[in-house]
Amino acid sequence: MKNVIVMLLAVCLVSSCGQKQEHNVKAPVRVKTLVVSPGMVDNRQTYVGIVEEREATAVSFTGMGVVKRMLVNEGQTVAKGQLIAEMDDTQARNLLSGAEAQMAQASDALERYKMLHDAGSLPEVQWVEIQSKVAQAKSQLEVAKKNLADCRLTAPVSGIVGKKLVGAGETALPSQAVVSILDITTVKVKVSVPEAEIAAINSNTPSSIKVEAIDGSYQGGKIEKGVQADALTHTYDIRINVANDGRKLLPGMVASVRFVSEGSQAIGSKMIPVTAVQKNSDGTLFVWTVGKDSTAHRAVVTIGQTQGNYVSVKDGLNIGDRIVAEGYQKLSENSKVVF
Repeated sequence: MKNVIVMLLAVCLVSSCGQKQEHNVKAPVRVKTLVVSPGMVDNRQTYVGIVEEREATAVSFTGMGVVKRMLVNEGQTVAKGQLIAEMDDTQARNLLSGAEAQMAQASDALERYKMLHDAGSLPEVQWVEIQSKVAQAKSQLEVAKKNLADCRLTAPVSGIVGKKLVGAGETALPSQAVVSILDITTVKVKVSVPEAEIAAINSNTPSSIKVEAIDGSYQGGKIEKGVQADALTHTYDIRINVANDGRKLLPGMVASVRFVSEGSQAIGSKMIPVTAVQKNSDGTLFVWTVGKDSTAHRAVVTIGQTQGNYVSVKDGLNIGDRIVAEGYQKLSENSKVVF
């Protein structure tokens, strides 16, 4: 009987211990994780920009008249000195013919009076007067030639015709633009930057530019900063010079622009969410890492600069480490996790 009681007590103890051990086993903690990778975050601010020509030249006639021919179209490439348009030159040719006749008459008179002057039979006053008439006739002839030449409009610079503002048969006025010629060998990308961010951008700030219309990516060059803010939006206009080899970038195209200001993390650095970094009682910083056996471990880290919601890690983590981003509140060393 005594042996039976001892056996029953032993069975109860074993059963109780088994239940206690089973009770002590904790369920895995569900967390969200991420893998540390180079360039985890591209922290550069993105802006919308518009492509502009480097320079626009408005080309116009110097006189008034009816345009007889337009020899270029919008988007056409023109060279310096190329004929763009012609104005009706009937009146200019008539004026030139009259000026040539006056010049011939004055020159003939000069020859006849010269013989009298050389013979000493012509008063000096009359000789000076005839020379003045010849000079006037010559001046009028030059003006008439210039008026006739001005009926032909040529390109003062090389470039691409942007807009054609006057057509054949229309009357062109003095200094009224007939066409605009755009220089797009290099272009400028105009971006409006908020006043709170303009201080971080200088003339040599690196930039990258993406233009979806032509599926092209470009590196920005020297930056021209505006000094007067828009009164309504409180933004400053800046213009980024961009080389335009092949002239694929055209005025009006929309561009996506990114700047890398001083102090920004280079792409390739280890960036993790700020919320993943915890502090020990001794003041050291750590993050929860997840091992291959799905257990959590503290990893002491040294952090760098903060960029938005992310911070760079100088030491303590390696590329490829898995860290806990959310759900770390219930973790302790060697806790089992599921993700």
